[in-house]
Amino acid sequence: MLVLGREPGQYVVIGEDIIVKVVKTKGGLKLAIDAPGDMRIQRGEIYEKDHPCSESAG
Repeated sequence: MLVLGREPGQYVVIGEDIIVKVVKTKGGLKLAIDAPGDMRIQRGEIYEKDHPCSESAG
């Protein structure tokens, strides 16, 4: 697992076509994910519900 510190406005690029950007809001920080439309993106708790035998990511 890669762990990075990022500030609001900074981003990481995964592969050629996925961008994860840190966005500041009034309540804290959020992630903005730009990925191809055919790529499935799920929150961790939803993924774990669909894959109960999988190892947790964190």
